[in-house]
Amino acid sequence: MKKDIHPKYYKATVTCTACGATFETGSTLEDIKVDTCSKCHPFYTGQQKFGQAAGRVEKFQKRLAKKQEDK
Repeated sequence: MKKDIHPKYYKATVTCTACGATFETGSTLEDIKVDTCSKCHPFYTGQQKFGQAAGRVEKFQKRLAKKQEDK
């Protein structure tokens, strides 16, 4: 490898601004701040909501039924 062309590799501390969790990883940055992490994101905690898609399907079915009645 050539000298002085590669970025420095640090032991980085990743900090979540939402829950305050920290963990270490390797990176070219020393400190990394993220908005959400796997400890507080709804997808990873199991608190994800799926109810929105059901409402859209029902809304579509109502419009479809109304158009079929008009014919």
